[in-house]
Amino acid sequence: MSTVWEDNYSYTARNVRPSPVREMLAVIKQPGMISFAGGMPAPEVFPVDKFYEGAHVLKDDGKNLLQYGTTEGYAPLKEFLASFTAERMGRTVATDEMLLTTGSQQALELFASALIDRGDFVVTENPSYLAALTTFYNHGAQFLGIPTDNEGMKVDLLPGVIEKARAEGKKVKFIYTIVNFHNPGGSTMSLERRKKLVEISQRYDIPIFEDDPYGYVRYEGDHLPSIFSFDDKGGTLYAGSFSKILAPGSRIGWVTGNKEIIRKMVVFKQAADLCSSPICQSLVYEYCRKGYLSEHLPVIIETYRPKRDKMEECLQKYLAPYGVSWVKPEGGFFFWLDMPGIDSRELFKKAVEKKVAFVVGTPFCVDEAAGIDKARLNFTFVQPDVIEDGISRLAEAIGEMKA
Repeated sequence: MSTVWEDNYSYTARNVRPSPVREMLAVIKQPGMISFAGGMPAPEVFPVDKFYEGAHVLKDDGKNLLQYGTTEGYAPLKEFLASFTAERMGRTVATDEMLLTTGSQQALELFASALIDRGDFVVTENPSYLAALTTFYNHGAQFLGIPTDNEGMKVDLLPGVIEKARAEGKKVKFIYTIVNFHNPGGSTMSLERRKKLVEISQRYDIPIFEDDPYGYVRYEGDHLPSIFSFDDKGGTLYAGSFSKILAPGSRIGWVTGNKEIIRKMVVFKQAADLCSSPICQSLVYEYCRKGYLSEHLPVIIETYRPKRDKMEECLQKYLAPYGVSWVKPEGGFFFWLDMPGIDSRELFKKAVEKKVAFVVGTPFCVDEAAGIDKARLNFTFVQPDVIEDGISRLAEAIGEMKA
């Protein structure tokens, strides 16, 4: 066999880490499988007809929309987002403080390109979003994990962790946090901790990446101000996405931050894809311009809230007797199960035999041991009656392991 490829791979290619969720798709798609594994929106909430109404833009402005667009993004959509997010951001941001991306995943990639040198350290919650960890890892980052509770990251631990790392000669580049309805943990960072995190960021001169793909999908309680809104020194980058509030197929995300970091990310995006699709951006703008986004958010919430409630009801009924616990998410897509004494990797094997799938906890944790007895379950994609069937199957698998 020729070694022409193997001998010429880059260091990154030889050490790249694949997405564990993407790798398990073949298992998830088995006939009869109940999947709590993905992080997918429910297709029944996609606003197909209202989104289709915007198709006239191709007739109206096709000669421009079918041409290359600006790397920074479609100006009308940026202006809409600046207005739409103003309350959460604390002000209406300027156009040079915002970049439209091909999904918020690209925002992570561009940010990593701009900040991470091989061997640098990134502070994250432990657990954290596995695709962010994968992106940072593939850029050569190492991690400093901060545990969480029902109020999010335990930010009081940060000074000690940062000072210890610096004393050991480690370069800490940024703090990555998912503030609302954490993926996978389910918690929401308290107002007090948001303010404290900004204070720590400014004290140690370490920027923050505030990832907020689920923030507008709140089922109860009041929306909290963004970390960005408390940062008067411009050290926070805020990322949002249309994937959860419109549809993931739109592939449009956005980042807001100091114009200097936005400019660096623009330059990396120029090399990555030149620009996100002008057609997709214009279709999303047309949908938003007509007021449909604001009208649709309650539809999403009213569709998902009963599913969340049903899953918690079933977790209480079937899994709590085995000592399983969790944080009830006030929004978002996930439950994060703490299962003392149960190896989630072995449980996954038994669960798949019973035609139910979830994501094991280890890939979400900066140290694998922290996630061995953890599992992430998605409740948005499946129907309530299927949720009970799936959780009961999972309980059977746990029962067999406990026997």
